[in-house]
Amino acid sequence: MTAPAPQIADAGIELEIGGMTCASCANRIEKKLNKLDGVSATVNYATEKAKVTMPAGYDPALLVAEVEKTGYTAALPRPKDAAADAASDAGDDDPELTSLKHRLIGAIVLTVPVIAMAMVPALQFTYWQWASLALAAPVIVWAAWPFHKAAWTNLRHGTATMDTLISMGTTAAFLWSLYALFLGTAGTPGMTHPFEFTLAPSDGAGNIYLEAAAGVTMFILAGRYFEKRSKREAGAALRALLELGAKEVSVLRNGAEVKIPTSELQVGDEFVVRPGEKIATDGTVVSGTSAVDASMLTGESVPVEVVAGDPVTGATVNAGGRLVVRATRVGSDTQLAQMAKLVEDAQTGKAEVQRLADRISGVFVPIVILIAVATLGAWLGAGFPVSAAFTAAVAVLVIACPCALGLATPTALMVGTGRGAQMGVLIKGPEVLESTRKVDTAVLDKTGTVTTGKMTLVDALTEPGTDRAEMLRLAGALEDASEHPIAQAIAKGAVQETGQLPTPEDFANIEGKGVQGVVDGHAVLVGRESLLADWFQRLSPEVAPPRPRPRARARPSSPSAGTGRPAGSSWSPTPASPPAPRRSRA
Repeated sequence: MTAPAPQIADAGIELEIGGMTCASCANRIEKKLNKLDGVSATVNYATEKAKVTMPAGYDPALLVAEVEKTGYTAALPRPKDAAADAASDAGDDDPELTSLKHRLIGAIVLTVPVIAMAMVPALQFTYWQWASLALAAPVIVWAAWPFHKAAWTNLRHGTATMDTLISMGTTAAFLWSLYALFLGTAGTPGMTHPFEFTLAPSDGAGNIYLEAAAGVTMFILAGRYFEKRSKREAGAALRALLELGAKEVSVLRNGAEVKIPTSELQVGDEFVVRPGEKIATDGTVVSGTSAVDASMLTGESVPVEVVAGDPVTGATVNAGGRLVVRATRVGSDTQLAQMAKLVEDAQTGKAEVQRLADRISGVFVPIVILIAVATLGAWLGAGFPVSAAFTAAVAVLVIACPCALGLATPTALMVGTGRGAQMGVLIKGPEVLESTRKVDTAVLDKTGTVTTGKMTLVDALTEPGTDRAEMLRLAGALEDASEHPIAQAIAKGAVQETGQLPTPEDFANIEGKGVQGVVDGHAVLVGRESLLADWFQRLSPEVAPPRPRPRARARPSSPSAGTGRPAGSSWSPTPASPPAPRRSRA
């Protein structure tokens, strides 16, 4: 059964393009698509995708057919979950990358001796030229086969790309070497290639160019291999962003918890999020209070306190108590999916400098071929032998293989946007990244932008007559039993200053206020002043935080409920050790 065609909106569609080998290919496909009525297309060689906008109701199969007429393959976009599964399953089993790797290894093993014999006269034994032929032939025929195949495909469609140059250059050098070996003087026993810094005219039939043909093949294969790998690594940044979300979720069905994949979650479903778990999707808290680590979105190290009715975002981490959340957005509507779409759009689009590189690469190949033909004619017109003129023309083709011309810019943009996403920086489009070269001032809107996202204990203030180390030891021991990020920062700071911490007893978390317990026989409280007030404890003016002067007609703000710890990473708790405390009814 065939899958239904995706719904096409006015915004357009993205096609997955296959068979492109250089920026000239992308440029040609783009021109073909843009010739269709009402169609506007942008083809990105680095991402191997075509972003196409078209009138509503336009049949996308026509786009696929047009691409296939050009000599390439095209596929309609798959559902997001299927695409993500395919990307994650690909792993290291990429057939194209594996094939390139095998050809590159073979080319290196066979080409290095050929180049060494051609460049070092001491290695040129009696029949070294025939040994070079035996080593170089597999490289030029088998290792360079992807270039020859692409060149033949381009020839059938009446076009030329970088592969055409590579194939023509290596083939011409190989055929000329065969001519020199079998019909010229290069096959004479004892023939040598002297290493000289001067040039002398000759008929060309006494020289072979096997090292040039094999060397070009080896170096361009290396470039293609690292190009393919860098594209995969940049794409992995986007996959890593998508994988930040939870994979399974505990949904409440008839009062019982049922584990289901996150992809099956529906709007309106209520699900449970325990401490330390990721929130499965965007939603609203139905019950429970907790602290949510939203640093992946905001960069703020202080968790956000949430209570019933507060919104929460998928892929953020529940750092406090148990929450029941009602899903409000699922799938591609979530904030995480929109972030991934933003990164994908940035990678698929083109900056102005990239369009310039594509235009240059589109006309570069025909110009090089014309220059080679002109070189052949000029040498013949100057009275040089046919062999010498042909040698000069082959030299033009061999050296004119700058595949990086159309690759450097799109790969740089792709890696830049992908790496930015990994580091928490979302770039809206390639033109935005390109314009940053003009930036001379950066304005940051909050501390989370420039912090590491990890809280640390800066200082501890004590009441007069209280031992600071003992206070830290008792407070740190109690906080070590809590999962709250601030509690962990206090516990870590206490360990660094006092060493190993004792084990607390009767530990309890007081929602919205703090924690309590018994450490070494002392009743210890760590939390807000309201928790201390419940135990009839008051801070002296020496350690109490300064109170802001209230404005006229303004209600004083109350601390947010949740973890019972005030905001600010430099705040340190003050433990109390009251005898047999009791809670007031206030």
